[in-house]
Amino acid sequence: MIDTNPLERYSRQMRFPGLGKVGQEKLLASRVTLCGCGALGTVLANVLVRAGVGFVRVIDRDFVEPSNLQRQVLFDESDVANNLPKAEAAATKLRQINSSITVEPIVADINRTNIEEFCEGADLILDGSDNFEIRYLINDVAIKHNKPWVYGGAVGSQGMSMTIIPGETPCLRCVFEAAPAPGETGTCETAGVLAPAVNIVASYQSTEAIKLLSGNKAAVNRELLILDVWENTNKRVKVAPLAGRKGQCPCCAKRNFEWLDGAHGTQTTSLCGRNAVQVSHRVKGKLDFAYLASVLKQSGEVSYNKFLLKFQLTENGDPYEFTVFEDGRAIIKGTSEPDKARTLYAKYVGH
Repeated sequence: MIDTNPLERYSRQMRFPGLGKVGQEKLLASRVTLCGCGALGTVLANVLVRAGVGFVRVIDRDFVEPSNLQRQVLFDESDVANNLPKAEAAATKLRQINSSITVEPIVADINRTNIEEFCEGADLILDGSDNFEIRYLINDVAIKHNKPWVYGGAVGSQGMSMTIIPGETPCLRCVFEAAPAPGETGTCETAGVLAPAVNIVASYQSTEAIKLLSGNKAAVNRELLILDVWENTNKRVKVAPLAGRKGQCPCCAKRNFEWLDGAHGTQTTSLCGRNAVQVSHRVKGKLDFAYLASVLKQSGEVSYNKFLLKFQLTENGDPYEFTVFEDGRAIIKGTSEPDKARTLYAKYVGH
């Protein structure tokens, strides 16, 4: 069906006084890079395409799995059966929702070598990822190239969101100077996740995106939002005093883009002839094997001593074996692909 009046589909949205026709036209002319198309990312993409954001670039490295369907709203069982990449499956659905919008799917692992290219030309960057490394890379790119971005995260029943406007608000490293060490925080695989927590966080993120893209920057929330849908809590933390951390923030004050430069983050090495990849993490820490074993036992067989932890599991019919060392380094047997190893590491060891 071809719309005789392209703006008609947005008529209810334009009746909202904060947006109007002018705001809608700005949305239609805007460009967004969405980093990650899992739980948060699918909700974000769905809202933005329906709202009429003119160009949405969707980047994700993973494929659709049955366990995704509980919360990743753009996917269905046929996507699992067809073994489709998330970015491609999402793009197909999004084009059916709004054929007048340009959706560009990219099946790729976001890392320091490509993220600047992926964000080029974007008016806004959205965090739909599931790990801290990508978030700190987004933060570096956003500050370096003066682009606003919206952080979001959800695990268990908890969620967080914050809008970052370079030069006006604290950046991610002002508030969270360093990423958590491996094993310090739960993941969806180890701690689970409730879909309502995801939906609420992504709804806050997408609302902030609509404000920024429609020219309503004065309406942007400049606090850190923290919620827990199970414990019925919702609080806002004033972060404005942290901006630049009195000139000491390594990113926005000193303009040292350490994640982009490779000083932080994970590093992978394929082990020749062993069908294994070593994943090393530059965040220094000491793993608590007892805690890690307690959360991993839900997913596979675990054993450990004071030197290392062994973890075996089967995922989508493929067996994998992790050997995890106290410093967070892991050897993952069962794949020779660095991207797959990084995905497994993020899922089970941490970000």
